[in-house]
Amino acid sequence: MSAFTLNRGETQTSKTSKDHKKPTAEALKGAIQLGIGYAVGNLSSKPDRDVLMQDFSVLETVFLPSEGSSLTPAHRFPDFRLKTYAPLAFRYFRELFGIKPDDYLYSICKEPLIELSNPGASSSWFYLTSDDEFIIKTVQHKEAEFLQKLLPGYYMNLNQNPRTLLPKFYGLYCIQCGGVTVRVVVMNNILPRAMQMHYKYDLKGSSYKRRASRKERAKASPTFKDLDFQEMHEGLFFDADTYSALMKTLQRDCRVLESFKIMDYSLLLGVHVLDKKPLSRGNRCDSRRGQKVLYSTARESIMGNVKASEAGADPHDDTLGGIPAKHKDENLLIFLGIIDILQSYRFMKKVEHSWKALVHDGDTVSVHRPSFYADRFLNFMGTTVFKKLHPTRGASSRRKRSSLHASKSYSQEVLFPLREQKEEKKALSMDNLDGNLFSSSKQPDLLPKAAAPFDSSQCAEDSEHSEDRRASSSTIALDDPLAPLDRSQSDSELDVYLHHTDSPRRPSWSSVQHL
Repeated sequence: MSAFTLNRGETQTSKTSKDHKKPTAEALKGAIQLGIGYAVGNLSSKPDRDVLMQDFSVLETVFLPSEGSSLTPAHRFPDFRLKTYAPLAFRYFRELFGIKPDDYLYSICKEPLIELSNPGASSSWFYLTSDDEFIIKTVQHKEAEFLQKLLPGYYMNLNQNPRTLLPKFYGLYCIQCGGVTVRVVVMNNILPRAMQMHYKYDLKGSSYKRRASRKERAKASPTFKDLDFQEMHEGLFFDADTYSALMKTLQRDCRVLESFKIMDYSLLLGVHVLDKKPLSRGNRCDSRRGQKVLYSTARESIMGNVKASEAGADPHDDTLGGIPAKHKDENLLIFLGIIDILQSYRFMKKVEHSWKALVHDGDTVSVHRPSFYADRFLNFMGTTVFKKLHPTRGASSRRKRSSLHASKSYSQEVLFPLREQKEEKKALSMDNLDGNLFSSSKQPDLLPKAAAPFDSSQCAEDSEHSEDRRASSSTIALDDPLAPLDRSQSDSELDVYLHHTDSPRRPSWSSVQHL
């Protein structure tokens, strides 16, 4: 059965005559490959220069007859016309992501394209290159026009930040063959074919009709939706750094889409469970190892150059750029990207939202104004789909115990010399009391000596020494915050210490302890 029909991204330019048969699917796929090869090869004759504003609106057209011409090669497909949108601008995008012209041609033109099924409602068809690098998607006329209008802003966004989960567009073409018009866009491949996806999701953050149909569930590899995810998973858990990088990237991308008045986009999410089946690279073409498109994987898109170089440096790395995550006791690899961004909030979308809001809750339907859509999308991804791993309780308890042990050791080191000082002062105080208030033990029959006459200078000197001792004692008692909290000190030590340094203006022990 032909994969190309008029309701799948095609238009009919004129009625097909009896002598001019409608091309087959294989003929159209061959014409797409030949047309892209000719367009890229023709760019090599144009000098490199800066991209100008008028370059975004350029549309080049060439006719390729099957017998060939002075400018075009002969081929075995029906005659067709090729239109190339903004060739210089897309050449810049390819260079920005490190795609060389020879590698681009090798990926698209070397082997036949692989047809993929489409679970969505966009009526588009998808084709995958044999080396798993690029996706070729059919788009409608209005989507192609919208993308061309979007190119200046897209150019600015990529210059500011090439780390993005937004689709990476590498080319936009139109093929007219046998009365059928097919428009295709070349993009990055989000889900590598060599990695088995145990779960696939198309997530929007809405709930109205967001459950996979019975027909979709019957497929060997179904694509589930928002309500299915909430029933099947409790969330995907990432370490703190990965979660932060992922949510920052999503937030930045959603604000860019909001500024372009784009809504109804989705997050395509692939989940590979590492514990279920060993990884295999058998289905991946060896040419992939010699070619590396920058920021083409999920991990590179959120982590940047450092992580990207680490991910691609090891030829035996079997993660294929997946982001490590956990779900319960399962170790996962996550592959994701934002898709379907060519839907703007135009008049028909506003009418669709108003009509659905009359029957259902307007906030649950997919079509909504761009600002609300972005906030709902981010909230769903950041709270329901992606979650942050918290440190284990055992590790936290060990850290607390070690912290308390270190604090106790420190307090003992600080208080031990203080206790020695207090012991010495206690001994000195007892000696002073014995010498000044009582007679010698060798002369028990003698009375104490008469009090000496009052000497004001001596009193002032003693008062000065007393003030010095009081100041030093107060410094030890009040400036050290650990001293009043040491419960190992005996009450007798504190009583003698305070009696020795007491004065009418000194606060009591209870007030010192309160401070």
